[in-house]
Amino acid sequence: MTSSAERRGWLSVVSVALGSFVLVLSEFLPIGLLPAIATDLDVPIGTAGLMVVATGLVGAVAAPVVTVATSQLDRRVVLVALTVLLVVADGLAAIAPSFGILLVARMLLGVGIGGFWAIGAGIAGRLVKPSATIRATSFITAGVSVATVVSLPLGAFVSSIGSWRLGFVIGGVLGLVALVLQLVMLPSIPAVQRVRFSTLGALLRVPRARVGLIAAAFVFAAQFAAYTYVAPFLQELVGVGPDTVTLALLVFGVAGIVGNFAAGFTLNRSVLGTIGASKFVLAAAVVALPLLAHSVVGVFALLVVWGLVWGALPLGMQTWMSTASPGGSETGLALFVTTIQLAIAAGSVLGGVAVSTVGIAGDFWLSAGIAVVGAVVLVGLGLRRSSAVPQVTDAEVGDPTPTASTPVV
Repeated sequence: MTSSAERRGWLSVVSVALGSFVLVLSEFLPIGLLPAIATDLDVPIGTAGLMVVATGLVGAVAAPVVTVATSQLDRRVVLVALTVLLVVADGLAAIAPSFGILLVARMLLGVGIGGFWAIGAGIAGRLVKPSATIRATSFITAGVSVATVVSLPLGAFVSSIGSWRLGFVIGGVLGLVALVLQLVMLPSIPAVQRVRFSTLGALLRVPRARVGLIAAAFVFAAQFAAYTYVAPFLQELVGVGPDTVTLALLVFGVAGIVGNFAAGFTLNRSVLGTIGASKFVLAAAVVALPLLAHSVVGVFALLVVWGLVWGALPLGMQTWMSTASPGGSETGLALFVTTIQLAIAAGSVLGGVAVSTVGIAGDFWLSAGIAVVGAVVLVGLGLRRSSAVPQVTDAEVGDPTPTASTPVV
């Protein structure tokens, strides 16, 4: 690539990264707005929570469906269309006269999230030179970390100064900015293969892909079993106030951003080593948090460690899956998105049951156990399967064109 082409490629990456940020921000922003939404639309708080669950479940279904339905379209057209859907979803949510309409808006957002992550998260290799693929992908996935940092404080701020609808207006405006950047910066990205549902099923017969999906399910379930209840942990076990809780979540999120970019370098050396070590460290940090609940400094230090390794894990698992598919990264990422959305829901439910039965400390230890099992599965099976050659027929996957170099295992 010439320097001019490289610069344009990186600007294209930035436009996709902004899209990922707005999608995740829009997904998690309502968590801080649930009480206000429930009051304004006259629904129970538990019913209002369905808007978060519905988005995730629709996203799980949309990832493979959108991948198959659009597999022969220019990826630029698909990404722009999904960003338009994001803007429409946030706009509809901002003016929703009833909870039913709001729920429809959230389901539209779920389609955008599932489709975008299945396609956009693996597009970096088509925009930059192969040696920069992982680093460019880390910019796109950084949207997750940044949006996680911003969403809860922003939701609380919006609730304190005005209507909950302002939150969705902010999401829609940022979505429009991302849309304009994509229209200006994204080049034509022709489809390189036709994906069928049989292709996705064939992927499950690839040992490396199966290992990746199982490991992803464990790590996302473990993360959200604990992270969903980190604020109650800080308030009830550590005994800090709302301002300190907000600061702690900010520290966790900033550490996650750092971990995401650091993983862009370590994954080039060893994908398996980066993911395996991160899972064990995550488990150790979560186990230790209740034990150090008497020390605010100790808790903050552990949150930094937890944030660093969590920042590395989504990029690491995504890299694993993008190199596990004989049909190209989109095939693997479609099933990956479905898996993690379901795992997030399962982890939150398991965490809720644990908190109700054995308390917050017990929930954190359950989360750590899940993470350790996932790490053992990944390292144990990964060492045997990572070099397995995918055996899928050309008829099933078409004629894929490699777009990025395969990282070292």
